[in-house]
Amino acid sequence: MNIDGLIENITNPALLFFILGIFSVQIKSDLQIPESSSKFIAAYLLLAIGFKGGQELAHTSINTEIISSLGLGLVLSACIPIIAFFILKRKLNVHNAGAIAAAYGSVSAVTFVTTIAFLESKGVDFGGHMIATMAIMEAPAIVMGVLLAKSYNKEKDTSEETGQGSILKHALTNGSVLLIFGSLIIGALASQEQAADIKPFTNDLFKGFLAVFLLDMGITCGKQLSSVLKKGVFPFMFAAVMPFFNGLIALILASFITNEPGNLLLFAILGAGASYIAVPAAMKNSIPRSNPSLYLSMALGITFPVNVIIGIPIYYQVISYLV
Repeated sequence: MNIDGLIENITNPALLFFILGIFSVQIKSDLQIPESSSKFIAAYLLLAIGFKGGQELAHTSINTEIISSLGLGLVLSACIPIIAFFILKRKLNVHNAGAIAAAYGSVSAVTFVTTIAFLESKGVDFGGHMIATMAIMEAPAIVMGVLLAKSYNKEKDTSEETGQGSILKHALTNGSVLLIFGSLIIGALASQEQAADIKPFTNDLFKGFLAVFLLDMGITCGKQLSSVLKKGVFPFMFAAVMPFFNGLIALILASFITNEPGNLLLFAILGAGASYIAVPAAMKNSIPRSNPSLYLSMALGITFPVNVIIGIPIYYQVISYLV
């Protein structure tokens, strides 16, 4: 692996702010970003990415690669939870195994956004359809995780919502999914002149807001790290190793569809990511006996920093050998 590439990624200002956030927690600093500001920045990042993706999509004709990419996204989001569930079920109960499987089959929008910023810093293009691919991967993973947990649960729990329609509703009406899909459609409908009017907002401010948001994410991750370590070796190892397995499988499968480095990297990170926004909201009602502190701390405390700090440059180097 190219060590210079890894060093360049680690010295990226946005990533350094993320590391600063983790460090601030370890030294027990009172540094924090107001929750209202954090929510606004998260919404802004999804809006900007969705809008720019829609603009790209508007100037791209529907072709085999786009259709295949959407299909691969659905396949990954349905299959990854199955693999994860049967690994997790060996050490954890079916409730936690199902919830964690759903998280790892789903996607991390923030990791995806960070990867796009990485690609832009490298001057590497990517297809607007990858935004749509990310958005459609949320629901199948949640449904699959819930179905697996219920299928292998020998005890009936009337507090759980059993209707598939209810599960789908939680997955599809999640704010992050709705915002990214809505922004994608709006971006596709807007003309180039209309898009230019808000370009200072959607483009010029993006990296600055991302740096602040990653600082906040670093603080949150730093708080979650201790929670993972208290759960034992197995959850920690799963959260650290599973992303690379999923990411490399996604990358290999995507190489049969496209040879564009940007699209390949995004596929790798879609496979490697773990949801800590949409999945907890859905699991709260669908698998109430699952432990949120377990799958949240695994996805956010371990998998997210592993992907952002190490995963992205590693996948990028692998792609450089493949393409």
